[in-house]
Amino acid sequence: MGLRAILSEGLKPALDLVYPPRCPVCGDATGKQGALCLDCWSGLSIPRDPQCASCRSPLGTESIAVGARCAQCLVKNPKHSGIFAATFYNEVSRKLILSFKHGGKIGLSPLLGRMMAARLPDIEDGELPIVVPVPLHRWRLWSRGYNQAALLASELVRGGKGRLCVDALERTVATPSLGGLGKKARAKVLKGAIRVRQSRVQEIRDQKVFLVDDVLTSGATTDACVHALLKAGANSVRIACFARVIDDAVVKGSAQTLDMEEQLGATK
Repeated sequence: MGLRAILSEGLKPALDLVYPPRCPVCGDATGKQGALCLDCWSGLSIPRDPQCASCRSPLGTESIAVGARCAQCLVKNPKHSGIFAATFYNEVSRKLILSFKHGGKIGLSPLLGRMMAARLPDIEDGELPIVVPVPLHRWRLWSRGYNQAALLASELVRGGKGRLCVDALERTVATPSLGGLGKKARAKVLKGAIRVRQSRVQEIRDQKVFLVDDVLTSGATTDACVHALLKAGANSVRIACFARVIDDAVVKGSAQTLDMEEQLGATK
């Protein structure tokens, strides 16, 4: 244990005395700093099998065979190599994200990062992937003071999930808020707004990449990032996020997956 860790452990009792541990969601007492209470932990929606083999969205029935894909991926193959979410977006994860992203509670990054790391696959062939955060435009970074995706990416690297390249991507256009826009409108706003920094192209080329964000909603932002990384020569891009928004239609549509697979298989 390093000196920093020893000092941190030694100061915990004093910190707990001055600032008793509280759940960041509901404010109830907890056993240690940066932890959720039992009720809020139970309120999180954690992804479980069966999942789509391509995008890892939930499939509607346990009877679906391993390797099955959701209806959306059967219609159009995603460019990314899988989405690994710590939670699905619900009331508990929403409060955590709002506190972390807009409430300035960057002390939540270790908790969120650990939960994300637990969902990521093991390192393959001993080759560490490059961990790249979704970028903020410099004006947004200046006004917020930090990039929440970069903090989460740092936690994944601290957990041994890859090598950090915090400035691999840059947002060249100060895009407006995407809230309230549909997927096509979001994609139009983001077209050409994100690229791989020229000084990082060689570092990205032929590498496996983990793209990190806090919340994945329509996927328009991550799609733009994936496109830029693959264009720069990345071998593959997997997406890691804390919370993933899942439309009820996705879950309902997944129940039709087996029928679609049979139909598509018959026409090949």
